[in-house]
Amino acid sequence: MQKLYAGLDLHSSNVYAGIIDEQGTKHGSRRLPCNLFEVLKYFSKFNKSEMKIAVESTYNWYWLVDGLQADGYNVVLANPGAMKQYNGIKHTDDKTDAFFIAELLRLNILPEGHIYPVETRYIRDLLRRRQTFVQQRTTHLLSLKSAVQRNCAETIKRSILHMLTEEFIDSLIAENRNPILNFTLKQNLKAAQSLSTQIDDIEKVILAKVDKSMEFIQLNTVPGIGKILGMTIMLETGNINRFAQVGNYTSYCRCTSSKCSSNGKKKGENNRKNGNKYLSWALVEVANQAIIHYKEPNQFYQRKSAKKNQAVAIKAIAAKMSKAIYYMLKNKQEFDMKRVFP
Repeated sequence: MQKLYAGLDLHSSNVYAGIIDEQGTKHGSRRLPCNLFEVLKYFSKFNKSEMKIAVESTYNWYWLVDGLQADGYNVVLANPGAMKQYNGIKHTDDKTDAFFIAELLRLNILPEGHIYPVETRYIRDLLRRRQTFVQQRTTHLLSLKSAVQRNCAETIKRSILHMLTEEFIDSLIAENRNPILNFTLKQNLKAAQSLSTQIDDIEKVILAKVDKSMEFIQLNTVPGIGKILGMTIMLETGNINRFAQVGNYTSYCRCTSSKCSSNGKKKGENNRKNGNKYLSWALVEVANQAIIHYKEPNQFYQRKSAKKNQAVAIKAIAAKMSKAIYYMLKNKQEFDMKRVFP
């Protein structure tokens, strides 16, 4: 029995399926609702052992990929950012896109994305939600700080923003003198305090899941990496073996320059945002903490910033740290400061 290749062009409300065989002959196509039962029903008339399916990586691919894999299908994730159709085509639609994905899959040239294991994917997504809550808390506290400065000419230090109380607001703005302003500031404070509680709860749940893992224990031996950065790097990296070489990982962390050159001359820049923004943030934070608390990174930073600038120096340290983390996780090695900063 010949093999079949299916391309699924996924949208928010529907998914278009196109199926071809080993010779590129079309065997069917249909627009289906975003309903796993309907999708499985359509594919049930084909032999699943002979079929390989490529799902377009959009924001809502979890349910489809997980459902197909759970039903026994061989599924890969297509990276739409790396796929480029021949631009001489005059007409394209969902049907042509689905068959185009299937054709790339048949030719074994489909740019694939990583299907993060479902058992840890939701822990990673919960950690990302924590970062959103931290940003929202900071927004409320800075709003409170600026309102106090605007109305009372009082400057609140950022180091004590998290320790503010309603009594402190009452001492600044008497409720009977300006009740609306007093009420407004208290709402900012209550929102920030509520978010702090949620952030603490999230950290406890995640830490309970990862604190015994070898990767987390290893990462916490790296200068500049604490509990939150360790969890972020571990969960955003996933299985380190999916990166063939150290350069692939450093690029994924956005720690390499993005440029396009020919004959030694710069011709432009490639996509600087390719990679993982959470790993990029985490490694920059690691670099900043390392130069504050450790001599060797600080000496490297001073030399690099004197030659270039501070931003380049921080990014260079982040790149060094990403390479060290790669080899640590790959080879189960301990962090060696002398090898990173000889």
